Amino acid sequence: MTERAAAAKRPSLLSRLKVDKYLLLIVSMVVLASFLPARGNAATDFGWATKVGIGLVFFLHGARLSREAVIGGLTHWRLHLVVLAATYGLFPLLCLGLAALPAWITPPALAGGIVFLGCLPSTIQSSIGFTVIARGNVAAAVAAASASNLLGIILTPLLVGLLLHARGAFSAASAEAIVLQLLAPFIAGQVLRRWLGGWAAAHARLMQLIDRGSILLVVYTAFSSAVVAGVWSQLGALDLARLLVICGVLLAAVLAATFFTARALKFATADEIAIVFCGSKKSLASGVPMAGVLFPAATAGLALLPLMLFHQIQLMACAAIAQRYANRADTEPASG
Repeated sequence: MTERAAAAKRPSLLSRLKVDKYLLLIVSMVVLASFLPARGNAATDFGWATKVGIGLVFFLHGARLSREAVIGGLTHWRLHLVVLAATYGLFPLLCLGLAALPAWITPPALAGGIVFLGCLPSTIQSSIGFTVIARGNVAAAVAAASASNLLGIILTPLLVGLLLHARGAFSAASAEAIVLQLLAPFIAGQVLRRWLGGWAAAHARLMQLIDRGSILLVVYTAFSSAVVAGVWSQLGALDLARLLVICGVLLAAVLAATFFTARALKFATADEIAIVFCGSKKSLASGVPMAGVLFPAATAGLALLPLMLFHQIQLMACAAIAQRYANRADTEPASG
């Protein structure tokens, strides 16, 4: 009876994960910016508000991210190495290859955004959520996703600078912005976590509203600048259709790579689940504010398009995969 009750609850949870309502809000910011972009003094004001919002997002990340979860999970070093290799090794290489394809396959205006997508950290919430649904190693997923995001504050800007330096997407000004807008707020959040951690946990809803509201502001500001610069004259429906195919192929390749690598290295099924879900994701929550720092205002909107599309595809695909894992028969003990 308990098994049936648990199984009955899973579809509703999956349906919540499959339909990303927050992404609809982000898309609405793109639509709003397309018809009513911020211009002149309003654009300047939004630019300053965006800088404050980005700093606030990373301050909250620092205040909420548990150091204990990261440190405690590092004992499972083989699993974490596979996840990090997929996130910061395989993904950037695949995206760099996709960005270098002929213009009739990869729209040149989106190439930088595809490379940026490949350099981002994994998600935390959905990686853990899918691992829970699939009955995987949740503790390892928490540690792997947290470590990925912690390292991403350093590795993502470094990879973007290395891979996109020739395109002028990274400069000394970008490095300074990373320190002031990403690292400093994050470190401040970690330092104050001792005092703010409990308060943040008790006001999780408020923290989520501030976090997500800041990201919506960044998206509107970035796409306002892009629209003023003529983004929609550079892209058409065919370009977006090609981007959809590219994102689908990229996700399928990484899912297959993480799955077969976990099998080849003889990980337990619970560990395999954590590897597949943590190693195949890219974080919208981290990517949006990072794009606002790493790219010029006129190109930040274009840089975000591949990430927004990939984010929705990954949720839909991983929801189906999590259900298949959840329905499996247990043939081995759970991993620790």
